[in-house]
Amino acid sequence: MINQANFFDQLLAAIESNQTLLYLALDPDPESFPASLSLTGEETQSFVTDLLEKVKFAIDQTADLICACKITLGFYQSLGIPGLEMLQQILTIIPPQIPVILDAKHCDLNTSTVFAKTVFEDWQVDAVTLSPYAGFDQVAPFLLYPGKTVFVLCATANPSAAALQEYPTPENPLYLQLVRVSQTWGTPEKLGLEVGVMPDMLARIRSCAPERLILVEGDIAEENDLTEPNDLAELLAAGLSKNGEGLLLPIPPCLLARKDPRLEIQKLRDNINEQRRMAIAGSPTCELWLPDVCFLQPEPHRDLILQLYDIGCVVFGDHVQASGAVFPYYIDLRKIISIPQIFHQIVSAYADILKDLKFDRIAGIPYGSLPTATGLALRMERPMIFPRKEVKTYGAGKLIEGHFQAGETIVVVDDILISGKSVMEGADKLKSAGLNVEDIVVLIDHEQGVKDKLQANGYRAHSVLALSEIAQILYQANRIDTEEFQLLTAEH
Repeated sequence: MINQANFFDQLLAAIESNQTLLYLALDPDPESFPASLSLTGEETQSFVTDLLEKVKFAIDQTADLICACKITLGFYQSLGIPGLEMLQQILTIIPPQIPVILDAKHCDLNTSTVFAKTVFEDWQVDAVTLSPYAGFDQVAPFLLYPGKTVFVLCATANPSAAALQEYPTPENPLYLQLVRVSQTWGTPEKLGLEVGVMPDMLARIRSCAPERLILVEGDIAEENDLTEPNDLAELLAAGLSKNGEGLLLPIPPCLLARKDPRLEIQKLRDNINEQRRMAIAGSPTCELWLPDVCFLQPEPHRDLILQLYDIGCVVFGDHVQASGAVFPYYIDLRKIISIPQIFHQIVSAYADILKDLKFDRIAGIPYGSLPTATGLALRMERPMIFPRKEVKTYGAGKLIEGHFQAGETIVVVDDILISGKSVMEGADKLKSAGLNVEDIVVLIDHEQGVKDKLQANGYRAHSVLALSEIAQILYQANRIDTEEFQLLTAEH
């Protein structure tokens, strides 16, 4: 049974939940290896048991401070069967919400298909690193697995590698050609880049691949003085995307050896977040959002709700709704498309619902939900259509845009349920073209019995958020006062 968890969604959820770009490398120190790896009996068992305890300690110390775990396959292979058995044990103790990257740097074309099956089906890891010099044919078998991601190694920090990486000239090096070509192999969610700790190269790679996820390998403490803000700032400025994301950084091994490793790692995480804020201070349209309040109880969508409020999606004052009713507030979701950090979270939240539904195509209701439907179609690799708001008297005069076949099942995506009128009108247009519509998915449900109304008309309604949930979170966070809370929760 293939693990259907989506690496990219898991990673973003962990980044948002733990507010971190740090990952934990679960690799034994080669210097701790015995002089001879041909140990037998009790010596081998004692050595493996000791390594396993160190790994468990590292996971316990960092589980809520990391966004991923990385396992270097070569370390475990060098220990033979005991090492591979230990790798299997480690995979079972990593928290399920933390995605796993297998750093294999696989490079053999002939075994790519069987190796992809081993790591993704048998070992159930979420991502894998590849050395891609055999070309697309070697990478393709790994890209066939839905929800899995590959990182292609494009540049290492090994000094002697420069003779190859910077060939034929430093101005037009081979590693940048690899970056350019590899971006044609898969989407940003399917294919990322693996790079050594080199701010100068990292900056050139980021410029060439602005949307790609970059996995930094190596010891950032060896190459940078982490007590010097300028050193860390240089690395982050080189590798971060414009919205302060897209970079995965390893926890330096020296921090895990400190007296209080958790405290040291937390300091590093907070320092990175502060540098992220400063690095994108000049880009107000992509401002990095981090929580400014602490809650005792976890809520799955709390940060999303706070962000929606902070960017002005919830405003107070009398506003006429599309239904003609006048509410003492207005929820404006059109702003989200201009803020990638939030828009990505919203698309992920929709996708969590859609993954459990059966449908052939996604339909967005014009105009508000069309960007979200497009994002979902790209994310889930499912075709999209949409019913026109009005049929034009010129051109093809179509009621439904996009390719479809009568009898197919369509899931309808909309932004907000208030009366249900507009989404049912859209669904009726789809049904008039011979399509089946069973499920309607929205971001926000105003409640007041609208879902029951849809059910009475033959539709199952699903929502990411309820208005009462939004009001409660905003009130707990002191974003709104008692009067505004009552306005949001009053029946209209």
